[in-house]
Amino acid sequence: MKVAIVGVSGAVGQEFLRVLDERNFPMDELVLFGSSRSAGKVYTFKGKQITVKELKHNDDFKGVDIAFTSAGAGTSKEFAETITKYGAVMIDNSSAFRMDSDVPLVVPEVNGEDAKNRPRGIIANPNCTTIQMVVALKPLETISHIRRIHVATYQAASGAGAAAMDELDNQYRQIIAGEEPTVSKFAYQLAYNLIPQVDVFTENGYTKEELKMYNETRKIMHSDVEVSAMCVRVPALRAHSEAIWIETERPVSVEEAREAFAQADGVVLQDDPSNKIYPMPLFVAGKDPVFVGRIRKDISNPNGLSFWCVGDQIKKGAALNAVQIAERNL
Repeated sequence: MKVAIVGVSGAVGQEFLRVLDERNFPMDELVLFGSSRSAGKVYTFKGKQITVKELKHNDDFKGVDIAFTSAGAGTSKEFAETITKYGAVMIDNSSAFRMDSDVPLVVPEVNGEDAKNRPRGIIANPNCTTIQMVVALKPLETISHIRRIHVATYQAASGAGAAAMDELDNQYRQIIAGEEPTVSKFAYQLAYNLIPQVDVFTENGYTKEELKMYNETRKIMHSDVEVSAMCVRVPALRAHSEAIWIETERPVSVEEAREAFAQADGVVLQDDPSNKIYPMPLFVAGKDPVFVGRIRKDISNPNGLSFWCVGDQIKKGAALNAVQIAERNL
């Protein structure tokens, strides 16, 4: 088994290295690729030093079995044919192919079987906010079909990459020191603030991030569910949070929901409000599962249920999900 990582120097690329190591992913060789700026860097994996190659249109992917790509949609589109030419399966973390009808969009706990039908040799990794939501929704969908979802996201700086995490950290330091905070990765200062915009706005007033949650959820769950999202950037460093309201075909009790969550693949139930036990990003960062709590009936809707979920955006929301696709289907 020969594995490649494309975009290894980014936050998700670095997480790929950690996840592959943690899970002792079965491979005989690891090859690392990056931009001309990253080429020549050396990373250590399992005690071995590996030099980053520049990604080019050549035969470097000959013999590669799996390529984990996280270098942006433009790079994925440009190099997809080069990467898959000799039979490598490309598991792509960008938005490039997610809604293509001939590319499966996969969350293993929800629709893992879809990964087996990949005519172009490409499997798309969904958006981080969608991944954690559908992992949590899957056990409820098995109880009663979900007709409608309203979701408000509380997205950490990690969603914009390592530089954004550094910027948030630096902003706090600068403000405490009485300096003007540096603003580069976001439209506004994120420290001590919330920004009700993730990605660019579209004609209908929703951002692209919010529309991803609509379209990707329906594709992954093979569902006609209606989804309305409000995505907000918050000054947490790592791990996204979501407040979710669902409407099901029949009423689902809190007890049914708790039992389903407790038995679900990839979910950890943390739901004891009387003892102030519920998921928080500070304690979920670096962990594999999606954590669920604050489960309650929606008092405005007899068929409604509401809950809170938190997941590590870089891990389950990106690198871990891609590695799980490979583990379970390749």
